Amino acid sequence: MFVSGFRCSLRPLSSRSFCVRPMIAIGTRRKMSTQYTLDSYLVTPAQLDTVLKKNVHSKLSTAPRVIPLCASWFLPNDGRDGYTTFLEQRIPHARFFDLDAVKDPYSPYPHMLPPPKDFAEAMKRMGIRREDSVVVYDSKELGIFSAPRVGWTLKVFGHENVHVLNNFKKWVEEGYPTESGEGREPYPVNYPVPDLDASKVVAFEEVRELAKDMKKEGAEEVQILDARSIGRWEGVDPEPREGLSSGHIPYSISMPISELLDPKDKTLLSADELLEVFRSKGVNPAKPIINSCGTGVTAAVIDAALTEAGYPSTTRRLYDGSWTEWAQRVKPGEGLIRKIDDQGVNPGS
Repeated sequence: MFVSGFRCSLRPLSSRSFCVRPMIAIGTRRKMSTQYTLDSYLVTPAQLDTVLKKNVHSKLSTAPRVIPLCASWFLPNDGRDGYTTFLEQRIPHARFFDLDAVKDPYSPYPHMLPPPKDFAEAMKRMGIRREDSVVVYDSKELGIFSAPRVGWTLKVFGHENVHVLNNFKKWVEEGYPTESGEGREPYPVNYPVPDLDASKVVAFEEVRELAKDMKKEGAEEVQILDARSIGRWEGVDPEPREGLSSGHIPYSISMPISELLDPKDKTLLSADELLEVFRSKGVNPAKPIINSCGTGVTAAVIDAALTEAGYPSTTRRLYDGSWTEWAQRVKPGEGLIRKIDDQGVNPGS
C-alpha cells in the first residue's frame, strides 16, 4: 500500500516548442547511457510515453528518473475520491500526491502550502528524489483540474524538473498503458528540506489592502483572476463548502477554468487560444497578476495557462487561502465581498 498522506524534474521552459532531448548520463557501472528529457511545461501523452519508454532504470541506477505523479482531487460536494480513482486506473509506476494530506496541518483553510519539512517528508515517502523529473497528471474524469496545483507546489519548493500532462483523459483514450490496484510501496529516498519561494505566493493581508486601494489614484494596478465558476463569482450560486458566502473580491476578473479548457478533451487550449481568452478579459502582461479560486487549487490552472500563453512568471502570484479564507476573514461592513444584484450590476466595481 502507499503510505497514507503521501500517496501521492523536468525543466519548465517555453511551452511553445517541444523536443525529447537526449542527455548522456553515467550509471553506477560506469557505462554510458542516454537519458531523455522534456523541455516544455505541458506535455502530451505521446511525449510522456516516449520518455518513459526510453528512460528505463534499474534499481542500481543513480540517473534521474521520470516519475508520473497522480494529483487527482475532487470538490468536497462531488462525491468522488482522488485516491480511489488512482487505484482504479493510473499510469504504470505512478505515485499519488494527496492534496488533502500534504498541506499546512495547523491552518483552518483546506490546502495551504505545507511547511518545507513536511513537503520534503512527503517527497521522501513517495520515493521522489530532488533530481527526478516529475510529470503531474489529473483524473481522467476532469482532464485538467488539480494537477497544476501540485506542479505549482513542487516549483514553489524549488523542484526544478516539473511538468503537467495534458492530459490523462487523452492518455486513456489514446490507448497508452495503465495499471490498477494498490501497487508496490515506493522505496523512501533522501530529499533535502527546501526553501519556499515566497515571491510566488500572496497572503490574505496583502490582498485585502490591495482590494481596499484598488482604483484609487496612485494605487498599484494589480489584476486578480478568479478561477471559480461565473455563478459563484457573481454570488448567485452556492459555494461547495456549506455556510460559505459566494461572491468575489472587489475588481477581480472572472476567469472560470472551463474557458481555458477544450470542452471535449478537457485539455488546456493552445497558446494562441489562451492568449485570446486573456486578451478578451483585458489581462495585461505588463501588470502584476494574482490568481485565486476556492481553496488555491484551480488558481494554479490559470497560472499554467498564463505560462502557456507566454505571460511573464515574474509578475504572477497565487493567493493560497483564496475564497475560502477571504469569505471567512473579511469583516462585515468592509465591502470586500461583492455580488451581482438582480439587475446584473456589480455594486461598487
